[in-house]
Amino acid sequence: MLNRISMRNDCSIYKIEEEGKTSVNRLVISSAETRAICNDTTVMGVNYTRKLRTACSAVMKSLQEEQVIRLEERKTIVFNILRGGLNFGLREAIADAFGWNLHGSSFISAQRARINPDSEEWHIIESDYQKVYMPHSAQIVIGDVVATGTSLEFGLEALVKQAEMNNTNIESILFFTFGGKRTEEILENVDALCRSKFEGYQSTTLCYIEGRFTVPTVSTPLTIKLTGTDLVKRDALMAPEFIESQYENPAFPMERCVIYDAGSRAFWLPDYLEDAIEYWEQVHTMARRGRTFDQQVGERVPLLDRSRFGTIDLEELAAAQLAKLRSIANS
Repeated sequence: MLNRISMRNDCSIYKIEEEGKTSVNRLVISSAETRAICNDTTVMGVNYTRKLRTACSAVMKSLQEEQVIRLEERKTIVFNILRGGLNFGLREAIADAFGWNLHGSSFISAQRARINPDSEEWHIIESDYQKVYMPHSAQIVIGDVVATGTSLEFGLEALVKQAEMNNTNIESILFFTFGGKRTEEILENVDALCRSKFEGYQSTTLCYIEGRFTVPTVSTPLTIKLTGTDLVKRDALMAPEFIESQYENPAFPMERCVIYDAGSRAFWLPDYLEDAIEYWEQVHTMARRGRTFDQQVGERVPLLDRSRFGTIDLEELAAAQLAKLRSIANS
């Protein structure tokens, strides 16, 4: 299902090859920086955003060299859906990749929430801030974390409306995400909309970072999960390098989510650390009640060969993770 199309600039790029028609060019990208982000919860704050910026820059440089994308400096606009879009550092990543300084940035806020605490449906509760600048012809670059896609759907609809108001002709969209399959469903709809509204619309390119992950539902067989929020490795389509990296540390395949809350991970670490610590406390409790490492890995990433980890005591592993995270939280 994955066909490698590039291995340059210290990153690998794979094309998703599946039956059925799609208008979206779907890619999976892998790099040392993004594997560290998706595996290691201690990668946070500025260290996290710098790694993500470095990876996105390398991918854009490779895509341009392979002529998968054809960005032009004065046409390129980074469209930030706040606050998740700020994680990716795409304005600086473009400058790093191409040496540009004349590309632009636009901003829109889109904060989602559950319709009620027990609901699996989401809606936008805040969308007041907008600063949208566009040239006559625009090539849009976006980054966001996508689970339900509520914020993305809202943001892209606002983008198209604003382009029409500004008499802007959108030529292409390049999208980076930690996300699940809902991402491409939304982008397919936007691609069709752009082709109908903008003469000469060229392409929609989707870059899944390390994999197209699964967003758990109430029926997903995971003991610990946040429905509509987590991005998990169970039943995911992942880059070969990322799969292999799971064997580097027995904690890696155990994590609840490949990104946790991206906003707090970047900009407010007390909340992020509290989230990660709470998860490992749950794992520690389960281990004390008899849960084994083999059972936990088999549930979260069943495709892995558990024998490669050797003998791992789940309680000791959870205690070590808790000690590390608490040390950071209390420092």
